[in-house]
Amino acid sequence: MFAITPDLHPLCVPLAFLLGAWEGEGVVEYPSIQRRAFAQRAEFSHNGKPFLHYLSRTWEIDEHGERIRPLAMETGFWRPAEDKTLEVLLTHPTGFLEALDGEIRGPRIEIATRKVVKVESAKDYRRGHRLYGLVDGRLMWVYEMEAMGYPLQAHVSAELKRASA
Repeated sequence: MFAITPDLHPLCVPLAFLLGAWEGEGVVEYPSIQRRAFAQRAEFSHNGKPFLHYLSRTWEIDEHGERIRPLAMETGFWRPAEDKTLEVLLTHPTGFLEALDGEIRGPRIEIATRKVVKVESAKDYRRGHRLYGLVDGRLMWVYEMEAMGYPLQAHVSAELKRASA
C-alpha cells in the first residue's frame, strides 16, 4: 500500500505507487555475460519538487539467495509531465549518463533511451528499453539493452516487493 502525502508535488501523483523501498530478486543475462541471479533494492523518494529521486543497487546471489558480490548500481531522477509523459535521467558508475523518455499509463511505465553520454573508458552502450508495472502489489520490471555490438534484447528482469525504508 502507498499513501499520497500532501507534500507530494501534483505532477508526481501518477508515480506515487513507486514511492518507498522495493526489494526482490531477478535474472541478468546477455550474450557477453553468464546468466545469473541477483538481489535488488530500489528506492524512490521525493522532496516536494516535480521529480522523484531513484536509487537502485544489485548484488549477485548464490542458489540460497545469499549475496556474493555487488553488481550494477544506478541513480537518477524521474520527471513526470502534465500529459503523463516521463523523462528519466540516469547515471551509471560504468561511465555513462542516460536520458530516457516514455509514458505513465496507470501503474505501468514504459521508457526508452533518447540519448547516451559516455566517458572514454565506458563500455559500448547504445540504448535501452524498460517496462515497469505494479502487479498484485509487486513491482515487476524488464530491461532490454543494445550494447557491445549486440542488438536490442533481454538483459534484466526482476520482481520486487515493498520493503522497509
